[in-house]
Amino acid sequence: MRRNTSPNPSEDARGTAPQDSPAAVPALSPYQEELRRRLLAAPVVPAPAPWQNVFGGPAAVGGLTGVGFGVDPATGHDLVMVVSTQGHGVFDAVTGERIARDRDPEDDGPDGTSDLSCPWIGPLAGGRVRVAGLFGGGLHRTSGDGWTVDVEAPDWPHHRILLSDNGGGRHRPPHTDGWWHVFHSTWSTLRAAGFSPSGRTLAVATSSDLTLWTRRPA
Repeated sequence: MRRNTSPNPSEDARGTAPQDSPAAVPALSPYQEELRRRLLAAPVVPAPAPWQNVFGGPAAVGGLTGVGFGVDPATGHDLVMVVSTQGHGVFDAVTGERIARDRDPEDDGPDGTSDLSCPWIGPLAGGRVRVAGLFGGGLHRTSGDGWTVDVEAPDWPHHRILLSDNGGGRHRPPHTDGWWHVFHSTWSTLRAAGFSPSGRTLAVATSSDLTLWTRRPA
């Protein structure tokens, strides 16, 4: 019987590592390490003008699974449809007022629909809204006039929401201009983050709350 005399006990008799040996995790480059360090060190700050926090902070929505956008035909304000395990709700994204509520909707949500949609309630009842969140989909990453939102996770599973003006500057020296760390999800799971189609509303939805920022048209 032939013995394995290899000095490395993880190698077999032919001098090769076992097939189920875990692959080495590639090291971050110095640039990536520095970028991660800057993100970890960045404090949460208020969004810059002209953005204003609609609720003054996160608004509690237990069991939130997703959000979608529409426009109120009467006021022209962005509307935010919130889907949760507690029912459906619609918020005016300018005033923060909840203008519709259904605690026991016939349609539970977008799961199982081909376009991830569910029926509107409130001013847009009779139509359908596409929902981004637990079951997939996404919101606009850019506003159409220079604002950008990015989701980063240097301390995964926590997520940080970065708002940037004209592309931001965290990738260019001095790496401190044109971007703001506006939200850090440490207590709940991130569901969705992005702009309304109009670009006038920024939403961050987690499994427990909704945060909205609004601005006047440019």
